[in-house]
Amino acid sequence: MDPIIPRLERETRRRRRAAMFRQQRVPVRMLVPNFFTLLGLCAGLTSIRMSIEGRYELALGLIVFAALLDGIDGRVARLLKASSRFGAELDSLADFVNFGVAPAFLIFTWGLGDLKSLGWICVMIFALASALRLARFNVAIDDDKPKWQTAYFSGMPTPAAAIVVLLPVYIEHLGFGEIRSSPYVLDVVLVYTLTIAFMMVSTIPTFSGKLLGERISREYVLPLFILAVGVVALLVTYPFGTLTGASIIYLLTVPLSWRRFRQTLATAPAEPADAQPVPPHRIVSMRQGDPQKHG
Repeated sequence: MDPIIPRLERETRRRRRAAMFRQQRVPVRMLVPNFFTLLGLCAGLTSIRMSIEGRYELALGLIVFAALLDGIDGRVARLLKASSRFGAELDSLADFVNFGVAPAFLIFTWGLGDLKSLGWICVMIFALASALRLARFNVAIDDDKPKWQTAYFSGMPTPAAAIVVLLPVYIEHLGFGEIRSSPYVLDVVLVYTLTIAFMMVSTIPTFSGKLLGERISREYVLPLFILAVGVVALLVTYPFGTLTGASIIYLLTVPLSWRRFRQTLATAPAEPADAQPVPPHRIVSMRQGDPQKHG
């Protein structure tokens, strides 16, 4: 037997083992968006603990903080060109915890727990609806559609649903008394929670604001900064009033967005039947709130 052949086989096995244990270097910029995602996940998990302990103000604040981080991580990934499949999967899992499980725990421990099993079924449906919505978005991320349709989400996005579903908690903290003491009010809260869950899995178009964030005129830059600072100041100074107003305004925009979508769909030019659209580059960063984001 030729001694060269065993030597070549040993060298081949050695190279395979070396390749197996070789660590691939990852640019530091690739870690930055995932840091924001993990920070938001920590906020969501801590919110669950605060809900169990009955510290609802902190639980609310952590969910809002997670929603703000959720709007940042995708933009950071796009700015740094740090999109990755790992980041996309981590983002979806974090969104399920932050905007599906955490609000469900909060609304259950706050009041729906008094309805026993019925209240638990309600919040469980809400959490499952958020998971189904995220799964549907992940599947449909590469679907071809006209650019104007990217200004709309299909159904209510999970961060918005997490903020809006807690509207009864905001109202109670505005000084309207213990609204949880009335079983009839809890029945209304239960129906309201199920309605928001239905909105997440529905195909009702809602404004996304994606196209508004592409370009703005120079004269609107400073007013936009002032508006952002004003919103943050109101949120810090009058958190429950600001969240109540924002939730009501958002709910009022849903029928407006549906009407606007139908009107645009009726007047939009039809694409030629023989046109073969060029498949877009696969977007792997599913960040809610920017052109790469889920709902």
